[in-house]
Amino acid sequence: MTDAGTNAGKLRGKTAVVTGGSRGIGAAVVRAFASQGANVAVIYAGNREAAQEVCARCEAEYQVQARAYCCDVADFAQTKETVAAIRADFGAVHILVNNAGITRDGLLVMIKEADFDAVLDTNLKGAFNMMRHCVPLFLRAREGCIVNISSVTGLIGNAGQCSYGASKAGLIGLTKSAAKELASRKIRCNAVAPGFIRTDMTKEQAENPLLQMIPLGEIGEPEDVAEAVLYLATARYVTGEVLRVDGGIAM
Repeated sequence: MTDAGTNAGKLRGKTAVVTGGSRGIGAAVVRAFASQGANVAVIYAGNREAAQEVCARCEAEYQVQARAYCCDVADFAQTKETVAAIRADFGAVHILVNNAGITRDGLLVMIKEADFDAVLDTNLKGAFNMMRHCVPLFLRAREGCIVNISSVTGLIGNAGQCSYGASKAGLIGLTKSAAKELASRKIRCNAVAPGFIRTDMTKEQAENPLLQMIPLGEIGEPEDVAEAVLYLATARYVTGEVLRVDGGIAM
């Protein structure tokens, strides 16, 4: 798995920034990077204790530097300040993973405007904000890697998730456009599209009929997504790709 293998130590000396890194998929991604020697900056929105616990575990188990930063990724000014603080603390940023996301599910004719806006502000604009402030660092270094966490909902849709699906589909468009803009500077941008993954966010969807449509017959784990992110972070000849981690539900 991510704690060993041919990539062991391949990211040593690199600094990875992971939004939404205090739990679920984000925490698994942080641990995967740390297991390969990367220093990690964990961005969280509210659970300071969980973020610090992830950092402490990475430092103890993998002997890397790990720090937590509280930031509302939907806030342009806050993200700018946070990226500046990370650069000051670590000296450089090499990898950005935009994982922070929220849901405010509801049928199209019933969803509140404020809920729709909140989902797009966090899931899509939040990724843009982080990319906007990290990419200048990548450009100067002529090196960088971005992995955006989208969703199969952004590929195939899901009833009751118009806001979430729109944000995740938009993230794919952002990924592909950025990949084309940045490729000449050796900066890669890819996306991972998870299906049903065992996290706090999916606990309320235990009765979702789509679960019965997963060809592999089981729900995924955060570590499954983390391994895909780790692959894209080290795949030097892959950019503009959307890698599904969904048990085959969107094939």
